[in-house]
Amino acid sequence: MRDTSIPVDLFNPGQVFACLGFMEATLRLCGEAQAGFDWSVPANARFRLSGARTDNPFADVLGFLARANIRSVAPYGSKNETTKWSIETQRLKPGAPFPFPSPSSPATLPAELYDATSTLRIDSWGDTTRRDNVKFWGGSAGYPGVGLVRDALALARPYLADAAEDPFAVSAPQSSSFRFDWRRDYIPIDAGFSLNVHSHITPRGYPVVELLAALGLAHARPTRQTKLLYRYAVLGRNSAHNPEQRVLFPPPLLRAALGGTVETPFPQRRFTMNLDWPAKAGQARCITTVTEDPD
Repeated sequence: MRDTSIPVDLFNPGQVFACLGFMEATLRLCGEAQAGFDWSVPANARFRLSGARTDNPFADVLGFLARANIRSVAPYGSKNETTKWSIETQRLKPGAPFPFPSPSSPATLPAELYDATSTLRIDSWGDTTRRDNVKFWGGSAGYPGVGLVRDALALARPYLADAAEDPFAVSAPQSSSFRFDWRRDYIPIDAGFSLNVHSHITPRGYPVVELLAALGLAHARPTRQTKLLYRYAVLGRNSAHNPEQRVLFPPPLLRAALGGTVETPFPQRRFTMNLDWPAKAGQARCITTVTEDPD
């Protein structure tokens, strides 16, 4: 298995989550994956990834996104659907498992990206276990998560063929998002104005980050300290002078490390991200600052 790498800003939580999204997609599409963060060159942090049956898992995942169809999934007997937003809803058969209790609205129905042979499901926003669902978006008249996936996919598709070397640099005017990449967001009172009264302005978002970050939270979550404070961590390589230092790890180790609460015998870096309310408190949240925790 040959490993390839992409640049990553470890102080951008969305990019870190998206790295795990590439790992989860590679695991699903290629049958096996190993990955790790490499900050052995301080000014050039990289995310390294290898997969079975592929020479470049980043290109393969982006290729899947370029051809994938999208639908929502509803449990048997549910009246929820996303046809209002021109998105097909697949209703499961009696007895088929559903990842969480039937939601009260279509807003949190799982999204599925699929082609003739593979399926990737995004459903972390509906999680009702003790894990935080890391749902920073809200409002928008009940606009569903699968709609945000569809919109991000449409924005990203024109650039995917040439994005494998630096996918997190892909940007486009984006009116709404999951709010994982903080390069798009702002707090009106801090910025001194609100985009709501300047309809001719659309901020540039990072749709590849948004898509892969949502997927990366399938089996791993940052740790919520308060409603506006989270911690996350990365696992990898910190020394360019130690060629024997391990760089690639199996997915369960990277998932466990993301929460920042698990001690491992491997190098880790931990971060704290602060959030704030861009509009009415209790609705959407956006990331405002990220700091690295002391060793």
